[in-house]
Amino acid sequence: MRVAIFSTKAFERTFLDRANERHGHELRYLEPSLNASTAPLAGGCQAACLFANDNADAAALKGLADAGVLLIALRSAGFNHVDLEAAERLGLTVARVPAYSPYSVAEHAAGLILTLNRKLHRAYNRVREQNFSLDGLMGFDLKGKTVGLVGTGQIGEALARIMHGFGCELHATDPKPNPACEELGMSYMPLDELLETSDIVSLHCPLTPATHHLINDRSLEHARDGFMLINTSRGGVVDTGAVIRGLKSGKIGALGLDVYEEEGDLFFRDLSDHVIQDDVFMRLMTFPNVFVTAHQGFFTREAVTNIADTTMGNISAFQQGEIPEENIVSAEKFIADK
Repeated sequence: MRVAIFSTKAFERTFLDRANERHGHELRYLEPSLNASTAPLAGGCQAACLFANDNADAAALKGLADAGVLLIALRSAGFNHVDLEAAERLGLTVARVPAYSPYSVAEHAAGLILTLNRKLHRAYNRVREQNFSLDGLMGFDLKGKTVGLVGTGQIGEALARIMHGFGCELHATDPKPNPACEELGMSYMPLDELLETSDIVSLHCPLTPATHHLINDRSLEHARDGFMLINTSRGGVVDTGAVIRGLKSGKIGALGLDVYEEEGDLFFRDLSDHVIQDDVFMRLMTFPNVFVTAHQGFFTREAVTNIADTTMGNISAFQQGEIPEENIVSAEKFIADK
């Protein structure tokens, strides 16, 4: 099949080319991200391969369908950037990568926790300036602390095992408790109770209408004063304005983000010689207890290899009429989340 790959990053080509050696698809690499105006670039292709920050709204999907596209192959597990109802109306099949490496994201979340707790980002900058003072760098032992996980799928389970290794008590909220997590001694409870009892809260849920702004002014009222909040899931799970208010009041003692609500205009590009126009993001960056990475939780050799392999496999499976059911995304399957 001919495949238009939007939002192509230089690092991806090697992995996608290697994965495609077993499939023989004709890959058309496109640097622009998908939107209504760039959709015609897929002309003559039967599949469009999209990244997490592509904008697959109704107008863009219509443009792809008009260009002859039949399959939307996502290079991500998340699908909140795709208008599933429009895809269904247009007869477009949407396939995703449901799991690529839960360890990559879980280990990154653990890295954010350790960095914020021991102020490693501040210590690094101090030492480079020959400032060897320890003032303001004190952390706490993780052993005996309570870690609350919002979502205990594969990534949540992987982080639970890591934090269990540190000797943490584990709390969680999830509509479907994970027996493997329960074996670690994890206690399941409503979100409000989890916030009340957790020293560290890490988010590992998909972005759906039900989880949009799950962390907001109201939910933060229940949180323990000075707790640490980590988000490696999707930016929209957090109300950024509410989080800034929480930082200012001291309700949030530390914040680690690998995702951001409006990251589409920022992440995955070099803006070092630009003036950032996002005032909310720039406000976040003024806090010394905030640590932000640019959506790199997935960025390990193993994860990117699995993403490329599954993506090419989905395209071939579509061609043969046999995409695995767990890889297909449809409005009907996820209507319950609305």
